[in-house]
Amino acid sequence: MRLDHCARVAVLTAGLAIVGTGQGQAADIATVPETVVVEEIAPSWTFAVAPYFWMAGLSGDVATFGAPPVNVDVNFSDILDALDFGGMAVAEARYGRFSFSSDVLYLKASTDKATPFGVIASSVGLGNETFELSALAGYALIDTPNGHLDIVGGARVWSVDMSLSFSGGILNGRRVSDSATWVDALVGLRGRVGLTERLHLTGWALAGAGAADSDWDLFGGVGYAFNDRFSAVLGYRAAGVDYSDGPFLFDVVMQGPVAGVVLRF
Repeated sequence: MRLDHCARVAVLTAGLAIVGTGQGQAADIATVPETVVVEEIAPSWTFAVAPYFWMAGLSGDVATFGAPPVNVDVNFSDILDALDFGGMAVAEARYGRFSFSSDVLYLKASTDKATPFGVIASSVGLGNETFELSALAGYALIDTPNGHLDIVGGARVWSVDMSLSFSGGILNGRRVSDSATWVDALVGLRGRVGLTERLHLTGWALAGAGAADSDWDLFGGVGYAFNDRFSAVLGYRAAGVDYSDGPFLFDVVMQGPVAGVVLRF
């Protein structure tokens, strides 16, 4: 009986030792600091294409070979009557903080304008075809999940074809036309910032020169994202260029509302 009692005590003591050891190991495991592995996400390419419509009015002075300068002023509210055809689109590719963007624009418009005194002509008909292509490279000075601000630089190609037809006065029945193509350098800022989960502000400010004495472009708009890929933008854009080459003069400002859609992929 005594031996059995001693055996039971020995077994109980061994069991308590085992349990104590297990609890000690569990406590040791619980106190071991957890290692958190943070995986760095490598940048990837993203792309966006945005066809848009710019109801751009045209104001300024134009002249072609053999004809005096003509002041034109077609307000954007009348542009639908003056516009024969227009096509515009912006494209952008981004990789981390780096960006590459382009803007292509083609406008064909025609209008008639009465002259003040009617001596040289009682009215002047203006036909204008304007092609503009910009290519910009950028780097994000500010880059957050909520938006970015890029410094950009590049070039803009202009191609302008103008025709003037005169009615009445000394130049009655005369028609002249001329064209020019040139390249300007551009620098500026482009940015986008989120206001809410779906609303954002976007815009750019560009300025430069080259073959032209001045070349500038301003845009500001508000966008609404329907989902991660598709959004709509409304805004206002004003751009001006002052180019002359001998008798050819194209010193104009184009401005008006902009409406477009953006597809991201």
